[in-house]
Parts: sequence; C-alpha cells; structure tokens
Amino acid sequence: MIITEFVLVRHGQARCNVEGVVGGPRTCTGLTDLGRAQVQAAADRLAIEHAVAPFTALYTGPRLRLVETGDILSAALRLTTSVAAGLDGPVHGDADGRPWHEVKTAADGGPHAHPDQPWARGSDTWNGYLQRAGGFLRDLIREHEGGRLVVAAHGETILALHTLLLALRPGLQAGFTVDHGSITRWQHHLNRLGQRRWLLDRHNDTAHLDNLPKRGCGG
Repeated sequence: MIITEFVLVRHGQARCNVEGVVGGPRTCTGLTDLGRAQVQAAADRLAIEHAVAPFTALYTGPRLRLVETGDILSAALRLTTSVAAGLDGPVHGDADGRPWHEVKTAADGGPHAHPDQPWARGSDTWNGYLQRAGGFLRDLIREHEGGRLVVAAHGETILALHTLLLALRPGLQAGFTVDHGSITRWQHHLNRLGQRRWLLDRHNDTAHLDNLPKRGCGG
C-alpha cells in the first residue's frame, strides 16, 4: 500500500540555461517559451492523474523560474502554491549572474567536482547544499505523511531527495540526469507486515515532452 507520494517536476528551460549563466536569486529571469511549454505538458499530464487521485499540496521554491513553474502547475491542478525557502537552489555567492564556463574554470570544475569546497566566494559547498536541502525535505516528508505532494523543483533539489532517500554517501562521483520539465516520483510503501520502504517509481520521466523541441541546457 502506498501511504505517501512525492511528485517532483523540474522547472522548464530557463533563460539562464540558454545563456549559460548562473541563475541565482539576483539574476534569474524566468522561463523561456519552451520552458513554459515543457511545464504545461507536465501539468496537463498530472491534471489527468489529479482528477482520479487528487494531490493534496503543491510547493515551489522562491527563485523566479520555480515560481513560474509553480504558477503553471497551480492553474492546471487548481491547488494553491506554497513557496518554501527550503526548496531554493544552491547559494551561488559571487558566481550569481556570471557565465558558468568562467565559474567552473576558476573553481577547477562545477559544484560536484570538489564537493566540500565553495565554487565561488560566498557560495555553498555541494555537500553543504545537499545536507541543508535534505534536512528540509526530511521535514516536508514528515509534515505530509499520508498525502500526495507535488513539488516544482530545481534539478539540485531532486538530487538532494535521491541522496536522502537512497542514503548516498557524501562526495559520491555519480549522479542522475534531470531534464527540464521532467517528472520524478517517490512512493512510501507499507506492506502487510507493517514494514515501510521508499521506492523510486520513476526518475526523469519525459514522455509528455515527446512532441516538443529537443532543446535544453544544464543549470
């Protein structure tokens, strides 16, 4: 029996992704037209499911591309969006708004390359971000036990949830592809013996995007 379900929708393609710049809270300029179409396709798919088995809550983070993603999901699902600071992406410090290739060159790699070192002055460390985001997600899971939650998420938030529920070790040099507008689903199962287990039902599901242009950038 499934007792709790978390569905995460990565934000659609953002302008900062196309431009190859770090889209922090100061400089994020929201979604592209393709990004909005990606989220709308995900929202339409979830709305069909919602009509049969309603979702109980919708969350998003405060960064503009997430807020816009949450607005599209909210309209399709007719759920009020809760904006939570704990769902924001990593702190980029002085890297905010700068080209990613410059930031990665100066830091000898991206955030994952040296997971216990900041990638710019005032930035998170990758492991520090995973710990902070994982703590928030753990609390969110407890708060919504027994519910069906939709989250408009950064790719990093999805990685943080995987790290939490799979109990991955810090600094692991492996990861997961998370495409813009993709759907990821975790389900908490309770069996007849009273045993509980989290199962990853799907990761990076993009079937609803098949008719959209194949464009995308990281970040």
